[in-house]
Amino acid sequence: MSFDAVDVIRTKRDGGVLSAEQIDWAVDAYTRGAIAEEQMASLAMAILLRGMTRPEVARWTDAMIRSGERMDWSELSSPTTDKHSTGGVGDKITLPLAPLVAACGAAVPQLSGRGLGHTGGTLDKLESIPGWRASLSNEEMLEVLRTAGAVVCAAGTGLAPADRKLYALRDVTGTVESIPLIASSIMSKKIAEGTGALVLDVKVGSGAFMKNASDARELARTMVDLGTDHGVRTVALLTAMDTPLGRAVGNAVEVAESVEVLSGGGPADVVELAVALAREMLIGAGLTDAKDPAEALRDGSAMDAWRRMITAQGGDPDAALPIPRESHEVKAPETGFLSRLDAYGVGVAAWRLGAGRARKEDTVSYAAGVTLHAKPGDEVREGQPLLTLHADETDRFERALEALEGAYEIGGKPDPQPLIIDRIA
Repeated sequence: MSFDAVDVIRTKRDGGVLSAEQIDWAVDAYTRGAIAEEQMASLAMAILLRGMTRPEVARWTDAMIRSGERMDWSELSSPTTDKHSTGGVGDKITLPLAPLVAACGAAVPQLSGRGLGHTGGTLDKLESIPGWRASLSNEEMLEVLRTAGAVVCAAGTGLAPADRKLYALRDVTGTVESIPLIASSIMSKKIAEGTGALVLDVKVGSGAFMKNASDARELARTMVDLGTDHGVRTVALLTAMDTPLGRAVGNAVEVAESVEVLSGGGPADVVELAVALAREMLIGAGLTDAKDPAEALRDGSAMDAWRRMITAQGGDPDAALPIPRESHEVKAPETGFLSRLDAYGVGVAAWRLGAGRARKEDTVSYAAGVTLHAKPGDEVREGQPLLTLHADETDRFERALEALEGAYEIGGKPDPQPLIIDRIA
């Protein structure tokens, strides 16, 4: 059945509900190039302003899934489970989480992305490990899952190509913020990935895409419903992102911190979130009698799974990580408690130091980043280092320091804030 693009745009512009046939046609026609970019931009804006019903979002997501391949892990003897984060600052959780869950008996097929702007990318972090490969064929992914229990790699071009095309259009047309389009973008790829269970880590706060809890809950609810409607056992945790996660922000520095966690140490907030997400993933996979993730961190089995996973993708888990050529300390201007450390400011500083990219084609510095010597609630003394900035060129420090102006405060001891805000199932 063929439709007229203008009629579809008008339907949504005027607050109407798109039929299943209209949605199927629009997504397919756009993917094939039969709908002009300006027409899809207009439809995306109408969706942003008018919203979508749950059946509309489900059908839109299904159409994007059907635009490409759907992966199949039925050959594996272990149940599959995955995690997706909406992105934050210092959010290295995938690195320890995937091998941690594998050590407890599930298979983790994790398709990840690269950083853009102030939020880091999992693939950029892992590529700081010498030899590690992000691009794997489906056959290679299956083999890594068989041998290591977890794989973290880039999505192939055959997975939800409609989403890849629409994502680029939304980025330049002011329609990124549409919750139905965000949810369908994330979930089309995750459902096409073929996992049996999915845990969503929806970040809330200054360093997150969603700045307030109500928007984050709406996004989480929409994505959980989409997963459920498509037969994937899905749950979401809302987690705080006003302060960076852990004490490392960048690429190699986050790998080093992840290894600390897998060794049974590391920052308490990273351990807390990794263990909480791992438990949810195992429940979703039906492994209610599995080893507790906290025990897998203590007994070394999670570290063993990490080493297998990195080795299986060509990396050397014993190789030295990149070291920055230059560093600069930011010192406490007075004595007191660190009452605030803004995640967004720290994320922008790390980006300007070279850890992130402004455009998808930019390269990143694996050694660049920020080390945090204090977190909110810690007592500090005048002249004590608060942050260390890492870069390969000294001329990057000035703009990074500009990003940190007003990003931290010293005063009275702040009330502790929960890391995990809510659970939505």
